[in-house]
Amino acid sequence: MPGRAQRAPPARDPRPRGKGAAGGPRAAAAAAIGAFLDAVLPAAVRGGPELVGTPDRVAEAWLEDLVEGYRQDPAALLAGAMPARGRDLVAVTGIDYHAMCPHHLLPSRGVAHVAYLPRERVIGFGQIARLVDCFAHRLVLQEEVARQVAEALVLHLGARGAACVLDAEQSCLSVRGERRREARAHAQCFLGDLADDPRLQARFRALVDGAARRRGTSPRPTKLGSRSGSRSRSRSQP
Repeated sequence: MPGRAQRAPPARDPRPRGKGAAGGPRAAAAAAIGAFLDAVLPAAVRGGPELVGTPDRVAEAWLEDLVEGYRQDPAALLAGAMPARGRDLVAVTGIDYHAMCPHHLLPSRGVAHVAYLPRERVIGFGQIARLVDCFAHRLVLQEEVARQVAEALVLHLGARGAACVLDAEQSCLSVRGERRREARAHAQCFLGDLADDPRLQARFRALVDGAARRRGTSPRPTKLGSRSGSRSRSRSQP
């Protein structure tokens, strides 16, 4: 109608909306995230300047920081092992990690403690941290990360035994549902000699407890290798 100002349409992200020639997975992810924001936000909020470029930023974060573990090969990570005569316990405690829960796509943050018993080869301590990230940076349950880390050390490094203990805050538990902000979830896996020898488990437990005290975090489950505690888990090597 004459004399009536025309309202400008909401600002939209000038990003590709599918797998174009220059797009690929990131462009497809950005398009999907844009559609998600369209569905869950009021139009006035969705059209705000602070959301311009958000789909592309989120796509980059997911592909480069949250699920890049799918592009990592645990066998390749452990391929640089060095010959060693030592066969005693090797452990790295206090490894910060994050993961994404497959049930609600919410993050968890925690600490990993990893140990293994060498057979003929050892790996650098940094490789252990990267191994944790390889499995944690996926859509994965906490229990699965513990199992996969321990199994990789046995399978690809030839360790006589391996263990992984995880202590994390799960957003699924702290920000939705029960909303228990102080709750911690524990998961653990023990294989081979570390599953069978209580003395080795006790040595690893002392290292884990020492790391927890230094960080001021909650105590570990009552007994490593047991099924008690918060979602704790133990497995024996077949």
